[in-house]
Amino acid sequence: MPKSTIAILTTVANFELYGMTSRLFPKDIKKYVIDGRNGMHGIHSIYYMFKKLSNKDIDWLILADEDVIFKDSHVVFSIIDKMKGEQISVCGVRDGGVIAHRHFNPLMVNTFFTIINFKEILKIWNKNELKKQQFILPSEFKLDSNRLSSTFDLNSLYEPYYCFFLWLKRKGKNFLYLDAQMLDDGISNSIIFNNKEFAYHTWYARSYNANEKHTNRINAVLNNMGVDIAPSKINADIVIFKDSLFNLKISLMKFYKRFVNKFDAKNRTI
Repeated sequence: MPKSTIAILTTVANFELYGMTSRLFPKDIKKYVIDGRNGMHGIHSIYYMFKKLSNKDIDWLILADEDVIFKDSHVVFSIIDKMKGEQISVCGVRDGGVIAHRHFNPLMVNTFFTIINFKEILKIWNKNELKKQQFILPSEFKLDSNRLSSTFDLNSLYEPYYCFFLWLKRKGKNFLYLDAQMLDDGISNSIIFNNKEFAYHTWYARSYNANEKHTNRINAVLNNMGVDIAPSKINADIVIFKDSLFNLKISLMKFYKRFVNKFDAKNRTI
């Protein structure tokens, strides 16, 4: 598989941390960043990535947060090989039943590390259709809970971006769920493929160098990986996207919703 058709995308809230961890990202693939310092993340990042990457000749897209620290980044190519061979569209760690502090929906994957068949999904991409998918019908999906080690809620709609994965499930797309193990700090977790730890996720990237507890904890993982924690510039080959009007759009949307709700409430009292 040509690496030229594989890309990695990070929605970055902490560029200082990204400058360190991105040095361990998979080599020889396209690297993109969405500047998330204005609050863009989650489902809004997904909308934006389809807008900005639809013409970039990408077959496979890796989503990795800036607090993902790769131990062996080459493993992602083995995962993609498996996904391609077995017609799997989505890969990631379950958002419930696996990571001790994530008690939500085990059918959904958390986007801290996700691989998608971007080319395939782009062919059916429909933002308006996707927006209507944030619901779960009784007994709609089956779950094999034998490998789940912590609590979960099969009906959880905790993350607004679940609609993306619910949409894909309702389109009949196949998912590959990766294993994970908690690290000794009780917050960070490993990411496992074929019984091999290939990356770690520390969580709380926004708190790095803003909160002493999380900074020390993340630095401990970086030090164990032999990562230089000195500030580092972003590589020149990384393409950065930023929606400068995002805050304005969100503010206007909230104002509109408040206006409509107030208008409806007033009409109900007449």
